[in-house]
Amino acid sequence: MKKVLAILLAGMMTASALAGCTGSDNSSSGGGQESGSGSTSKVEGGKVDESMFGDEKDISLKVWAPEKGVTLAKKQVEAFKKMYPGVSFKSIEVVAQGENDAATQIVNDPNKAADVFSFPSDQLNKLDTAKALSPVSKAFVEDVSKANAENTVKAATLKDQKTKEDTLYAYPETNDNGYYLVYDKKVVSDEQAKKLDTVLKACRDKGKEFIMDCGNGFYSCTFAFTAGAVIDGFEEDNETQKFKEFDEDAAAETLMAFAKLMKEYKGTWKSLDVAQITSGFQNGTLGAGVDGSWNSVADQDALKDNFGASKLPAITVNGEDKPLISMFGYKYIGVNAKTKFPRSAHILAYNLSSEECQLQRAEELGWGPSNLKAQESDFVKNSPVLQAIAEQSANAVAQVNIQGTFWQAMGTMGNEMLKEGWKPDDKNATKQLLNDTIKDVRDE
Repeated sequence: MKKVLAILLAGMMTASALAGCTGSDNSSSGGGQESGSGSTSKVEGGKVDESMFGDEKDISLKVWAPEKGVTLAKKQVEAFKKMYPGVSFKSIEVVAQGENDAATQIVNDPNKAADVFSFPSDQLNKLDTAKALSPVSKAFVEDVSKANAENTVKAATLKDQKTKEDTLYAYPETNDNGYYLVYDKKVVSDEQAKKLDTVLKACRDKGKEFIMDCGNGFYSCTFAFTAGAVIDGFEEDNETQKFKEFDEDAAAETLMAFAKLMKEYKGTWKSLDVAQITSGFQNGTLGAGVDGSWNSVADQDALKDNFGASKLPAITVNGEDKPLISMFGYKYIGVNAKTKFPRSAHILAYNLSSEECQLQRAEELGWGPSNLKAQESDFVKNSPVLQAIAEQSANAVAQVNIQGTFWQAMGTMGNEMLKEGWKPDDKNATKQLLNDTIKDVRDE
């Protein structure tokens, strides 16, 4: 009798969990749709019982993936379809779409946008404000939360606009959205890679270039952050960027140290798009650069045994070595709140965020997984890139709660410091530049 009661109770609990599959509205309860009853399957590891698809038939979904990830995403989608032979799939189309523009495209025309898409952590607020995201299904929240690094789950958790409860809005995909120092070991030694001035000197001595995109706010914010001008979410209006308090004189001296290196190593320090880093290694003109994990496979192919990777080098300010403070974020898989197939879209997103899929992306694309088990794999532990990014993440600012004006303002500051006429020893001008940058970020 006890066994019978236990089985019935398990069935009731599972049926309750299945009822949490999200609908097309933007609520944490997901519209309260009912699915097939009586299933006792667990929600775990990216696979579910077919009953969770409910009555969705002739399922047509569109998936957005970054260009470099399209081929793998197609393979993963095909494997997903084979997992559910009894489900009526009409088509699941994988389309290339840059992650940086995903939120804009979703918000502009959600009805024509993808049902399932990847996006970086700083776009979460924009998507939430536009009510463009369907929150993670209640059936999946517990497993997703336990399976992934706590910081990635926390960064995707916001107050639900209707219930005011903490709600997980997206499925963690990576824990690596940052950058590191990549270098040619024939040009820069592992010891020289520890400090920015020795990296630059090694490159110049060998007639090679160093690339860091000073006009891109994602990278140039490193100058402000290292100086102490660190963002700290939003003000009470939930719109205006907040900065932590900092010493203006000390900040100016740090920025001056960067500007002096730019001037001293003019011709060596190149402010170019990161896309030029791989080609620079391929044609032999580059000694080192600041790049991200998304280019690591191509960089390794270019350098072969001479591939070097480390956290960002320190900068010397008034005789003291200061670690470079960078931007570090996460990537997520989101579900469009306007999808016509909410159950299927969430089940697919859940699958694509699983340990298996994340490990495949790590091995084939070099992406760092957010899944805890995948992080413990031999591949991840033996990856010099992922280890370098993990080390750098300890000296980084989380890429969340960022005002849209931030990126251009930081890029403008980097370009000013690199200009021919900029005087790196002018402390007052440097202070003014930093203050103007902060005002531009805050749109004052």
